[in-house]
Amino acid sequence: MTAAVASGPLSSHGAEIERDGLGERLAAAGRQALPGTLGFVGFLIVWEIVGRVTSSGRPIPLIPSFSSVIGAILDDGWTYYGPNISTTMGYAIAGWVIGNALAVIIAAPVTIFPWLEGFVLQLGVTTYCLPLVAVAPIMFTVYEGAVPYVAMSVLFVLFITLVLVLSGLKSADPTSLDVVRAYGGGRVQGLLRVRLIAALPSLFAGLKIAAPAAVLGAVLAEFFQPADSGLGVGIIRSQQQLEIPRTWGIALVTTLIGAAVYLMTGLVGRLVTPWAPKAEV
Repeated sequence: MTAAVASGPLSSHGAEIERDGLGERLAAAGRQALPGTLGFVGFLIVWEIVGRVTSSGRPIPLIPSFSSVIGAILDDGWTYYGPNISTTMGYAIAGWVIGNALAVIIAAPVTIFPWLEGFVLQLGVTTYCLPLVAVAPIMFTVYEGAVPYVAMSVLFVLFITLVLVLSGLKSADPTSLDVVRAYGGGRVQGLLRVRLIAALPSLFAGLKIAAPAAVLGAVLAEFFQPADSGLGVGIIRSQQQLEIPRTWGIALVTTLIGAAVYLMTGLVGRLVTPWAPKAEV
């Protein structure tokens, strides 16, 4: 009897409610995405019009149209972009990993030794404010190989994650920290059992912002010391050869890569910290 009731009208009604709820969520998501989608499409239309108008009758376009940029990307294909993307992303990933690891390692002791906070923040601000024009030549003079490219990427990552991790560690629930102390735990136990977990949403927010920053740092490093391949190298060479659509195409591909790693990191953050507000990750 119970099984019959469970599979009868009540079960069908529950399935209908679930479908209605899913439909409402999808409709709400569509309404939220619509303004941004329309704005993006409008931007592309304006870009196409401006490109065609400003480049009309010119052998070298001032601003290439969107269609010509896409055409240049398709003409070059993966045989051109593959090695360049691989080189730049190798630097960016290494810089992203090292920079974020350093940020966590530097920030964690502040909760154990609070007097370190001022020094740590000054260190982070200093690394962030270093003039790249002055630092890059020194790095390329002192180091060889991939080290200076990765180091430049690290400089773009460190401060962002450091500040957010410090904020997350300090936002731990005081009641949970009191419980740890009540059971005899000190600052180290509070860090391991409470603060690190509380800092996860802020950490992933930092990782998300730092991902495109690492790509930007690697590309800019290639401007100072061009290598055999890389997105920054491709931009320099295409500019020198007056291949304007290709220059814009490389810039567009770099932008899309930055957006992709931003969204991917944010998605991982949502999966790992489902309790966090959406604004944080």
